[in-house]
Amino acid sequence: MTDKIILTPEGHQKLSEELNFLKTKKRREVADQLQEARAHGDLRENAEYDAAKQAKHNLEARIAELEERLMRAKIVNPKDLPKDKAFLGATLALKNLKTGEKLKYTLVAQDEADFAAGKISVTSPIGKGLLGKVPGDIAEIQIPAGTVKFEVLRISHE
Repeated sequence: MTDKIILTPEGHQKLSEELNFLKTKKRREVADQLQEARAHGDLRENAEYDAAKQAKHNLEARIAELEERLMRAKIVNPKDLPKDKAFLGATLALKNLKTGEKLKYTLVAQDEADFAAGKISVTSPIGKGLLGKVPGDIAEIQIPAGTVKFEVLRISHE
């Protein structure tokens, strides 16, 4: 896969910090667990050793994933994007036209998404449907549960 991963400077820094933590402290911790489990004797019947090996495998897989994502990263500074349209970094005040409910979402890169905090990925169905919208636009978005319509009330960059 050679697609670029869009990240904000903050998102890139967060992934870089996680990678550094995993390659230094976590690797040492897992290696110590593996060494301790080896010291318990027969490796064929040592559940602790098997668990430590699995933890090492999982750690190395996550490190490889982060390295690959950072290698493909394209850093986009939200400050360089249009302020009057819904793009990465924009916070949108929306109105669900079916329920009348008012919502607030911030469009973020995939690795920064946190739905509970109101941060939705620009690659999610809702995020894609909101990209490029301006206040007053109606976004008709197909989601797994059906179609949802949002009116864009306001766009800000907090």
